[in-house]
Amino acid sequence: MKASRPHGRAAWWFAAGLWLSLLPLASQAAMNFDPGQHDDVAALIDELEAKGIERSWLVDVMQGAEYQQGVLDAMAGAAERRLRWDEYREIFLQPERIERGVDFIEAHREAFARVEAEYGVPPEVVAAIIGVETSYGRHTGRHRVIDSLSTLAFHHPSRGRFFRGELLAFLEITREQEVDPGSLKGSYAGAMGYPQFIPTSYRAYAVDFDGDSKRDLWDNPVDAIGSVGNYFARHGWRADAPIYSEALGPDELPREVAFNQTQPPYETLEALAEHGIRPAREGEFDGDRRVIPLALDHADKTYSYRLGHDNFYVITRYNHSHLYAMAVTELAEAILAKWEGGA
Repeated sequence: MKASRPHGRAAWWFAAGLWLSLLPLASQAAMNFDPGQHDDVAALIDELEAKGIERSWLVDVMQGAEYQQGVLDAMAGAAERRLRWDEYREIFLQPERIERGVDFIEAHREAFARVEAEYGVPPEVVAAIIGVETSYGRHTGRHRVIDSLSTLAFHHPSRGRFFRGELLAFLEITREQEVDPGSLKGSYAGAMGYPQFIPTSYRAYAVDFDGDSKRDLWDNPVDAIGSVGNYFARHGWRADAPIYSEALGPDELPREVAFNQTQPPYETLEALAEHGIRPAREGEFDGDRRVIPLALDHADKTYSYRLGHDNFYVITRYNHSHLYAMAVTELAEAILAKWEGGA
């Protein structure tokens, strides 16, 4: 006698119950990175094995990676309310961060002197980058990098390909330097160490600045200092050139001007003058000089006008926000003033 099959409402409940009973197993598979259960993870391992990295090591690492929904949530929330300039500035231009910047330079005087000699980047600028990123190594991130990058590489809805490249670079770096990937923590986006380099930047720009045959940005401030200098130099930093100039402009923001853009082409001073924007110091630059017109907003709905130069653009290669670049610049100015003042 054949077993009777459920039908009607009973059939629906039977199917739903079966699906629900399988859901924990399906979710468990989706929340791990075992190459035996995921073809895309296996493909990544195949690619790295072809480069000479042991398959058994790669399998162990990926099996130990854990899915983190919080990472995806953090990425989704990254486009938070845009802060005004005065709000953004207040975060980083605090007396404690300025004082710690001076202390950081004093503690690593020789490294900062070499950075300026070899790369042309002043100590206060390098210190300001590290100060903004991690408060001089105090806050380097609380997420395991392997978890963040694996989650983003295989689950991010639009940037999976980008983060797959970062995961590849991360695994290559840790294997080369014989570091346990599971021991390293960073930001939710996989940025690491004192300067918060993402893995591809780590691979391209990190330097062994203390001569110990390792490029260690996680625990070695000297390597971090040298690496930030190298990053800036490789992106076109000009020694002894200005970062920005103060400017004057109309009370009402000219809509015809593309302010705060961090990608060229930029405006000429001659073109900006047609809209009432000019350097605060007349005759400081030729009219055909191209600059980044900056309009920094304040709580009282007024604007401060500034003109970004080539070195301002270089800072935006580290982070494409004009607010970030301006905060780094003003923090550098504050550190220098306190350092020269004998603090």
